[in-house]
Amino acid sequence: MRVSRLGLVGPVVLLALTPFALWANLTKVVGISWVAFAAMAGSALVGERAGATTNAGRLVWGYGLASGAMITSAAVFIVPGAIGHHPKFGGFGIAFGVLVGFSAHTLGHRAMHLDLPFDHTAIELAAHSLAAGAIIGLVYGNMPNLGLLLGLAIVSHKGPAGYAAADRLRRADKPVSFLLLPSAGVGITAIPSALLTLPSSDPVNALVFGFAAGVFLHVAMDFLPQCELGGEVYEVAQVTDDAHELLDRLRTQAVASTGLGGVAVFVAWLVLRGGA
Repeated sequence: MRVSRLGLVGPVVLLALTPFALWANLTKVVGISWVAFAAMAGSALVGERAGATTNAGRLVWGYGLASGAMITSAAVFIVPGAIGHHPKFGGFGIAFGVLVGFSAHTLGHRAMHLDLPFDHTAIELAAHSLAAGAIIGLVYGNMPNLGLLLGLAIVSHKGPAGYAAADRLRRADKPVSFLLLPSAGVGITAIPSALLTLPSSDPVNALVFGFAAGVFLHVAMDFLPQCELGGEVYEVAQVTDDAHELLDRLRTQAVASTGLGGVAVFVAWLVLRGGA
């Protein structure tokens, strides 16, 4: 297996930051960072070895469960905090986060036209992981009472994202090991940003936490499994334009998986609400 040197930078930096984070008592951030790394790197390994057996249904369930969990978690654990600081500024922050997330994602596709030595999707995943990590660290650094459930739900999409990206890299004959960088990206930025302290201003906190909620909501909605011709699920399925029956089954699975992802967060909250 070919090894990407740039990809190896990710776990090396995360390993170097971990002792410092533990010394600073950022145990939740460390846990979330390493879960994100294990989820994406492990799923990338599965995606690389899947070969011709790559399964679109598995991808739909992975994306559906993750996006359902993310939407529910952002709405339950971050939105109330933002609104609680200041209803109007919190609302503006949420709207701003959704719009900025959409803008960054849409304009980021312009990089698809650049001649880069790496897969464009892998670069996009790395940028996304670094940005998401910075927000996760800021939220947990300033809301230490948040439970692990939120963070784990937020990074739950790393698994299916790594699986799909690895499949794409394998088919393009590019090194899958580059995904080690976005796998570690959450921790690389989450640990430093968790050390930042926000000013004791309700409007500022409302804007920041609202922005975080908006970004996470956008990411979650972006990962909703779209079972349409030309989409990622269709690409992995490798079906023909006439395979409407298969796509219809995948759409049913998409609805079931997203609903189950939300229910899973609700059940976990009932069990762990003392710490979540």
